[in-house]
Amino acid sequence: MLNSEFNKFAHHPDLDLYPESLRSRIDELNEQVYPKLNNGVYRAGFAKSQEAYDAAFEDVFSMLDILETILSEQRYLIDNEHITEADVRAWTTLLRFDPVYFTHFKCNKKLITKDYPNLYGFVREIYQIKGVKETVNLDEIKKHYFASHLMINPTGIIARGPDVNYDLPHGRDQ
Repeated sequence: MLNSEFNKFAHHPDLDLYPESLRSRIDELNEQVYPKLNNGVYRAGFAKSQEAYDAAFEDVFSMLDILETILSEQRYLIDNEHITEADVRAWTTLLRFDPVYFTHFKCNKKLITKDYPNLYGFVREIYQIKGVKETVNLDEIKKHYFASHLMINPTGIIARGPDVNYDLPHGRDQ
């Protein structure tokens, strides 16, 4: 629905993030990315038992490893030529990972910026697409997470680091 329902309001109504020919592959990847990564970080962060946390933690990092491998072989998550809904779905979590989820949700095994070169390049590439950067306010994102989840962070103190530079060259021109 979000791919076309609001095209009359869109600046780029011809952009198709869910092309018919790729839908089955997009859906297949989304069926893994949502529970293991997008929701996985929340399952880890809000876990009420060590077992639940451990399971979510493993899901998050197994999915990051899978995505890193995919991006070591092709430019985007579905193929080399199309940014799709699958890329956007993963990107929103990847962008927040180091500044928020690593610390706040205890997903602290590896950093995107240090341990996943293909994911970090991918995040920077999408961030640098015209118009995307202007939709991201990392200070507000961090403020929201660290100050609103008082059951996880009872003091509401907002972590100052890490410094992440999404403006560095992404090196993904192909």
